[in-house]
Amino acid sequence: MKAIVDKDTCIGCGLCESLCPEVFKLDEEGKATVIVEVIPSPSEACAKTAQEDCPVNAITVK
Repeated sequence: MKAIVDKDTCIGCGLCESLCPEVFKLDEEGKATVIVEVIPSPSEACAKTAQEDCPVNAITVK
């Protein structure tokens, strides 16, 4: 699985990083960024939760 963040949509609330720090981190501009190329199996559930809970739907996990 891979995660993608639409930085134009991201508001930098940090929810994804708090839910799944193994996959997401806020960058120097305060926007979410994906820190792994492929989501590790143990982190797939939290990445999907981050996608579902993102308040502006800026995350895609596929």
